[in-house]
Amino acid sequence: MKAELDSLAKREVLGPVVRTPADVKSVGCRWPNRNLLVRKLNPPQSWNPRVENYLRATGFYHVSRIGMIRGFHPLLAALVERWRPETHIFVLPVGEVTVTFEDVAHIFVLPIDGEPVSGWTDSSSDFVQSQSMAIFGRQPVLSRSTLFTDKSTAYAHAKYLPLLRGFERIHTYSWGSACLAHLYRALCRASRYNTKEMDGPLNLLFVWAWERMPCIAPVPRHILPPAEIPVAMRWSHSERSTAWLEKTVETFRHDIDYMQEFEWRPYEGMIVPGELHGHLDVCDIVAPLLSFECIEWHPANRVMRQFGFAQPPAQIPRDIPLDQHCMALRGVQVYD
Repeated sequence: MKAELDSLAKREVLGPVVRTPADVKSVGCRWPNRNLLVRKLNPPQSWNPRVENYLRATGFYHVSRIGMIRGFHPLLAALVERWRPETHIFVLPVGEVTVTFEDVAHIFVLPIDGEPVSGWTDSSSDFVQSQSMAIFGRQPVLSRSTLFTDKSTAYAHAKYLPLLRGFERIHTYSWGSACLAHLYRALCRASRYNTKEMDGPLNLLFVWAWERMPCIAPVPRHILPPAEIPVAMRWSHSERSTAWLEKTVETFRHDIDYMQEFEWRPYEGMIVPGELHGHLDVCDIVAPLLSFECIEWHPANRVMRQFGFAQPPAQIPRDIPLDQHCMALRGVQVYD
């Protein structure tokens, strides 16, 4: 394992791995500290201007502008400890909070109200070859991913390829809800005591945490560029102080335990593009999130303060059968 990591580090495939100190004791958590690794490829920083109109037509133009956002493993571990998989909620001193449709819409500017990201899947090599030739006119190639990452982020799963064949229909899918479903799934899996690595759209999680909890942000927000759509852009390539980089899991736990401020409405007054208004109208609904085998619930009714409303008493969480909540596409499988 060490030899593999050293080899990848020499090729600059991985960022630096920060391990949790062995003497840090877990606070308010059933499980001991873990070295929760995130293998993240650096995403491409630019694209040819000739493809801009095509990116706008697909709905991926804004997210393609974000660039590289560097996460931090101790902060990730501290956030995972606060996650409740049965409710999809972070339990903080200020109450229950979570990443919602509204956050996805502002941070990544992805469509929310649309057709489900689902369909027929086939993991065979023949399927991958035929779909790649039909869409790209060439054999499958390595593709970096921001929204639907696996633990290496080197490949995009072949199940998405059929949705890209009809170019004029790409923007009609609810990519925002699919992205949120994968984040919830990644957090649920990472909350298990024996999980060693984490995948998913972690840029969304980090930007959400920094925008809403100033006490754990790498830099004060007032020294960043003004917030604009997509919000993630202002955290791209942001500087980090030495003091922040020296923080441990225990330090972030303390910061969260004694936080004095939580931003309930960080996007208020922000100018949003016209195509986003219709999607913001459905951000506070309770609905299933679907991305092929990934099925999760959007618990908007438990975090109404994030939408500017009073919070009513919490209801019984929506239940997803265990066989669906833990489903994984491994091996040769065919699902419809």
